[in-house]
Amino acid sequence: MILSLSIRNFVLIDRLDIDAGSGLTALTGETGAGKSIILDALSLALGAAADRSLIRAGADQASVAVEFDLPPHHPAWDVLKDQGIAAQLDEALTLKRVLRATGPARSFVNDQAVSAGLLAEIGELVVEIHGQHAASGLMRPSTHRRLLDQFAGNDALLAACAAAFSTFQEAEARRDQLETDQAQAIEAREWLEMAVEEISRLAPVAGEATELAGLRTRLMQSERVTEAVAEAETALEAASIETVLAKVSRAMERICRLPGFEASTDALPVAARTAAEAVERALIETREASACVSALERLIDHDTDALDAAEARLFALRALARKHVTEPELLPDLLVSLRGKLDLAEAGEDALLKARKDAARALAHWHQVAQTLTAARVSAARRLETVIAGELAPLKLGRATIRIAVEPLAEGEGGANGADRVEFEAETNAGSGFGPLRKIASGGELARFSLALKCALAEAGVAPTLIFDEVDQGVGGSVAAAIGERLVRLARARQVFAVTHSPQVAASAATQWLVEKDHDQGSGGTRVRGLDDSARQEEIARMLSGAEVTEEARAAAGRLLEDA
Repeated sequence: MILSLSIRNFVLIDRLDIDAGSGLTALTGETGAGKSIILDALSLALGAAADRSLIRAGADQASVAVEFDLPPHHPAWDVLKDQGIAAQLDEALTLKRVLRATGPARSFVNDQAVSAGLLAEIGELVVEIHGQHAASGLMRPSTHRRLLDQFAGNDALLAACAAAFSTFQEAEARRDQLETDQAQAIEAREWLEMAVEEISRLAPVAGEATELAGLRTRLMQSERVTEAVAEAETALEAASIETVLAKVSRAMERICRLPGFEASTDALPVAARTAAEAVERALIETREASACVSALERLIDHDTDALDAAEARLFALRALARKHVTEPELLPDLLVSLRGKLDLAEAGEDALLKARKDAARALAHWHQVAQTLTAARVSAARRLETVIAGELAPLKLGRATIRIAVEPLAEGEGGANGADRVEFEAETNAGSGFGPLRKIASGGELARFSLALKCALAEAGVAPTLIFDEVDQGVGGSVAAAIGERLVRLARARQVFAVTHSPQVAASAATQWLVEKDHDQGSGGTRVRGLDDSARQEEIARMLSGAEVTEEARAAAGRLLEDA
């Protein structure tokens, strides 16, 4: 529901901040006070077309912001998530529109810039405006099927229909793909046979090309490795390093064995032992180095035949890969794919016949589910027509009839939501013929039709806030009282605002706001103030008697408030 509305520099409004409550709120005031301006401002924030003429004279921009409290399961959150708009389910949702004297209008959701289209999409989900000129969801045929389904409780049938249609689409896609693949395979059969034979003859193995490339590299380097190892062995032998180190080691050993040197801590004996240990380590490392060089020689694989074979195989794999515009490593997968296509070309009609039967069965199942959904809709339409008829008479629309047309869509136009077109139609006088609500109903009737439909549909629709603009135009007495009673009924589950000139409707409200000229502003702006019980009685008395409020009018107003 709406928590607050903030308007800045909009037409006659300089600055206006309104905090809203639940239940039914009546907006009253003299003609020209600015009630329609407030609705225009709200519509702007909900995504209506921008018009620079709405900017207050002398201002460079106008802005309207509306704050909402929505339940966590409301579909508006899903729309925001799909669009990547950050939002916390436990926080308020704010829609804002800014009109600028120069430059385009800007739209915001939770202070994040969005397109006007997204703002309008969210706006339709959170507020419904019903009035003489407001194109509410009830007036748009595109929403009628959804409203009827909600009234009928068709959720399970809709889910089954969507699942059946999805299965049919998948089966149809498989059939179409198979038909295309088979046609292409038959046309390319000769080439496929040649390609399969050619690749099969080479018999590529997964990972083979990479392994051959590594082997080829190693074999190509073996000769250089052989030369280097021979050079190292020759150098070791020519230098007689091991012989020299052995002599040095024996000399150091003689020094360390001199009397008094073995355990002495004097500098010379200690240095002699250190030198002996170092020479010993050098001798060991030299012998180990020589052994390692010899071992390296034994590991050298210098096989010219193997190198030639590896190169020939690798070049063959690469050439075949280039021919088929692929990578050598992917040749085994390509062979599997080409064999599959060749099998398809040679398999005849068996696979295709099965795919066609699967698609036909899936289509038949969808038709069956769609027909069940159609029957449920037709039954619900008759029930809803009866409920609506009961709402029309008290609203002085007893001569009107609402018909809910459930008609089949053209072949091929059905889908996840079934195969029906649903539209609410009206006949305002017997024999005049049925037509769309917008075209058949007059301005005053249109608002009352909306109220009647909304009451009949009860919980259908997702908008938590409903606004009725002069739904009581041209009626009074018992009809106005009936309007008030129905607005109160709707307000038990939703937040409802009623812009009204009817004292009966105003008295029915839980809260009443007075829209009036702000004479404290030199330019004659508009302001809104909530009325306490005494002020409400005075305002309703004005609505009853006109400019001059009489005691009789005050008494009548008091009775209306007591009876509400």
